[in-house]
Amino acid sequence: MNCPAMTASPSSCSSSSCSSYSTFRPPLLPQLSNDSQRSIVHCSRLPFEAFATTSPNRLLGKHSLPLRAALVSSNPLNISSSSVISDAISSASVITDDAKIGVLLLNLGGPETLDDVQPFLFNLFADPDIIRLPPLFQFLQKPLAQFISVARAPKSKEGYASIGGGSPLRHITDAQAEELRKSLWEKNVPAKVYVGMRYWHPFTEEAIEQIKRDGITKLVVLPLYPQFSISTSGSSLRLLERIFREDEYLVNMQHTVIPSWYQREGYIKAMANLIQSELGKFGSPSQVVIFFSAHGVPLAYVEEAGDPYKAEMEECVDLIMEELDKRKITNAYTLAYQSRVGPVEWLKPYTEEAITELGKKGVENLLAVPISFVSEHIETLEEIDVEYKELALKSGIKNWGRVPALGTEPMFISDLADAVVESLPYVGAMAVSNLEARQSLVPLGSVEELLATYDSQRRELPAPVTMWEWGWTKSAETWNGRAAMLAVLALLVLEVTTGKGFLHQWGILPSL
Repeated sequence: MNCPAMTASPSSCSSSSCSSYSTFRPPLLPQLSNDSQRSIVHCSRLPFEAFATTSPNRLLGKHSLPLRAALVSSNPLNISSSSVISDAISSASVITDDAKIGVLLLNLGGPETLDDVQPFLFNLFADPDIIRLPPLFQFLQKPLAQFISVARAPKSKEGYASIGGGSPLRHITDAQAEELRKSLWEKNVPAKVYVGMRYWHPFTEEAIEQIKRDGITKLVVLPLYPQFSISTSGSSLRLLERIFREDEYLVNMQHTVIPSWYQREGYIKAMANLIQSELGKFGSPSQVVIFFSAHGVPLAYVEEAGDPYKAEMEECVDLIMEELDKRKITNAYTLAYQSRVGPVEWLKPYTEEAITELGKKGVENLLAVPISFVSEHIETLEEIDVEYKELALKSGIKNWGRVPALGTEPMFISDLADAVVESLPYVGAMAVSNLEARQSLVPLGSVEELLATYDSQRRELPAPVTMWEWGWTKSAETWNGRAAMLAVLALLVLEVTTGKGFLHQWGILPSL
C-alpha cells in the first residue's frame, strides 16, 4: 500500500502543493532519536483514492517498529553537518594511527553470465530468510530451492539475455567500493573497502578471507540496502555473524554495523537531485506523477515478523518529497512494490497494478523511481525499463521516464564515506546488549538478538487467518500456500520412495 494517509486540513497545504488531486496527510513519524524529535507533517499528494487508506492517523511506534532506535541515525538529516564530520574525523585520526581499517560493503550479487543464472537462483532460494519454512519442513529448503531455481531459470535467462547476458551489479558495486575508498582517503581515513555478495561472487566468505589476509583490525560493515529488511540486510548480517562466531581471528576483531541509512541527508538530497533532473526532461514537469517502486517483501514479514522495511520505506519517500517541497517541486506521487514471487501476499499495491490503475485514472506522465536500489540490475534494467514501461504505455500513459540508480553519484558516495567516518569512534566500543541504546550502530554479536526480536512479534500479533478458507481471496492465501506445501512434500516423499518422477527425470535427484 501507499504511505498511510488521512485527509489533510485546508490549512495544512497550499493550493500549489495540493493541486486538483485528493490530498492526504501522512502519519506522524516516530521519534527518530534520543536527541532530536522530528515529525514530518506535509501534504503527501497521493493522487487517487484507490491508493488511500481511510483508517485514522496512526503513530508508528515501538509496536510496529521493534528496535527502531537501533535502526535509525542519531542525527537524521543533519548528520553530515561540518561540526559532526570534523569531530568524527578527529576521532578517526586517532584510531588510524595504530589500526588497519576496513569497510565491508554487503550486496545481493547477481549472475554474470547466463550459465550462472540457475546456481545463483538456487543460492537465493536456499536462504531461509528468503523462503521461510516452518521448522518441521526446513529439511526441504535445498530440494525446494533446487526445484524453484530449475523452474525459473529459463525465464530468468531471457531477462538477463535482454540486458546483455548478465547482471552489471558486481561491476557497479566494485566501482562504488573504489569511489568510497577514494572519498575516505580524501577525508584522511586510509581504509580498504571490500565487497561481499550474498548469493554470488565475490561471496561474503571470500571478502572475509581477504580482510583477514590484509590484517584488518577495525571493520565497518555497510549493507548497500538503504532500508533494513530481514530478507536483505538481515540475511547478509545473519550470515556474517555466523562467520564471525566460528573464526577466532574475527571474534577478536573490533567492528560495527550500520544497519540502514535511508534517512541520511546526502542520500536524500542525491535522490532528490536525480528526480529533479529527470522531471526537467518532461514537457510539463509539474504534471508528472512521481512513481516510487520499491522491491517488495512478503506481507507476513511485516505483519508477523516485525520487519521495519515498510515503515522505513514510507518514511524514506516522505523525506525525499519533503526535500523536493523545499525546491518548490510539488508533484503528485505514490509508492508501490515490485518483484513478488510465489502465491503468498506481498506488500501492496503491486507496481503493475498501480501502473494500470494510474492509466485508468488519466495520468499521462509518469516518472519511475527505483527507491530501494542503489545499483542498476535486472529489476531496474529489465523489469522497470522494459516490462513496466510497456505496461504503462498500454495503460494509456503517454510519457514515461525513469530515474537512474545512484551508482557512483558523488554526493551519495561522499555521504556513505561520512557515515563510515562517523561510525569509527564507536568501532568495538559497544556492548552486546541493550539494543535500543545503540541508536544507529549495531555489533554483529547482536544480529541474532535483533532478528529474534522481530521473530518474537509472532507471539504478539493475531493469526492472519482465523478460519480455513479456500479460493483466491486474501484470507485464503495462507491456507492455499500451506496446502501447496503439503502437496510438494507428498510429491517429494513419493519421489524418494519410488525413485521415479520429474525430479529424477530432470536429474535433480539421483536415480535409484
